[in-house]
Amino acid sequence: MPVTLDRDGILAAAELVRPYVRETPVLASRGADFGLPDFDLRFKLEYLQHSGSFKARGAFASLLLRDVPSVGVVAASGGNHGAAVAYASRALGIPASIYVPTVSSPAKIQRIRDYGARLVVTGDVYPQALAESEKFAAESGAMRIHAYDQTETLLGQATLGVEIERQMPDLDTLLVAVGGGGLIGGLAAWLGGRIRIVGVEPFGAPTLHNALEAGKPVDAPTGSVAADSLSPQRVGELMFPLAQQHVAEVVLVTDDAIRESQRRLWNTLRVVAEPGGAAAFSALLSGAYKPREGERVGVLICGANTDVVQFSM
Repeated sequence: MPVTLDRDGILAAAELVRPYVRETPVLASRGADFGLPDFDLRFKLEYLQHSGSFKARGAFASLLLRDVPSVGVVAASGGNHGAAVAYASRALGIPASIYVPTVSSPAKIQRIRDYGARLVVTGDVYPQALAESEKFAAESGAMRIHAYDQTETLLGQATLGVEIERQMPDLDTLLVAVGGGGLIGGLAAWLGGRIRIVGVEPFGAPTLHNALEAGKPVDAPTGSVAADSLSPQRVGELMFPLAQQHVAEVVLVTDDAIRESQRRLWNTLRVVAEPGGAAAFSALLSGAYKPREGERVGVLICGANTDVVQFSM
């Protein structure tokens, strides 16, 4: 069926994926809980989504909105997109091949294996895994599911915006981690003009920051503790105009700030987040983003595929 990245298309996608995705909760807090000024702070716990990240939304939208060949689908990923495509493909009975780089975390690689997809670990970084997946697609006829630069993927991620606006209609600002830009692009398509959207990236992977400075997507460094989710080398072409129009600013954070965010989320809220999932909150803890007096701030915790928690035997 034809798809459009507009409000009608996003609402249609939300209805389509509704039976397959979870409505994730919002946790109310205060800045003072973390030693910050006492502002209204809310966490959208999207890490509780199927496959451990928001990526399940885009994966289901891609599979349900397109005609999938009998040979199945192929996706390249730092890990979370691959796990989401593997999960969604298993749920819908579709063969899936997933290509990930060696930088992908063991937790994400294991998730993909557990979901029964064909897994190929190749290359040191995401662009190399993507190139290998493209070769496989050309040879096999498998349908490509791009992690962020595809209309159906953006539509799926935009359904999270529909949910956020319904749950937090009085929100002023939403902090969002940025990798390839599928998440922030989808959110901008739905929330733009009604909620202030702030992107958060590592200094070691400033993909959207550099693109906005250059006026177009450009190659950026790919080194960060969050490299398996926030270091795709460049943002997508489809999301970039949305970011130019609707992303208020992009702030940069250190790897140490991301690690501290992981620790503080666990110690204060008992929330487990992977580095990319904790990056948005690190902007508040580090002072990279300073809320105005009375500002109501939302933080998207977007992924939790990490081995940080260990259980006693």
